Amino acid sequence: MVLSSSASTSARERLLARLLEAFGEDLPAPKMSLREIAARTETSHALLRYHFGSLSGVLAAMLKTQRSRDNEVLFEAAQRGTFDDLVRAIWQTYTRPEQLSRVRGFFHLAGLAAYSPQDFREFIESLDDLTRMLATLAEREGLDATEALAAATVTVAAIRGLLLQEILSPIAHSEDAVALILRMSKNRS
Repeated sequence: MVLSSSASTSARERLLARLLEAFGEDLPAPKMSLREIAARTETSHALLRYHFGSLSGVLAAMLKTQRSRDNEVLFEAAQRGTFDDLVRAIWQTYTRPEQLSRVRGFFHLAGLAAYSPQDFREFIESLDDLTRMLATLAEREGLDATEALAAATVTVAAIRGLLLQEILSPIAHSEDAVALILRMSKNRS
């Protein structure tokens, strides 16, 4: 039986919804097998492999959806706030203890994407979402488009670098990190 692409997409989306429901805000650990994930979601590993290709594909699809949900909330904050407000909101979103699994998953996938960008095209394309939001706010606050994009790019890079540091060697100075990012971003004008 041949499924139409819309039926296949729909089946993939339903399977993705089951994965997200089973794992909540977390991601499966990279050492978890597709069979273990399938058991937890009450499906088969063959279906996971068919729709996502591999464990990395499962992780990428889940993380993309989770980050998209986060970005919707952050976008709402951006509509009402300033560049600095959005930086604080991003930091608060991704430094919550319940986000640890996802932040680790993000860096795991970023590492895999560095070696095989062709396998992680959707993930790579989604990396600029926060940068675009911040650039829009920087423009709204008076920077020209080029300066706004540069300020947003550097700010997102700083956030991601500090998040990586938080994972590898937590220093429990989150407020200091945000203050540092904001001081750096003040130089944008």
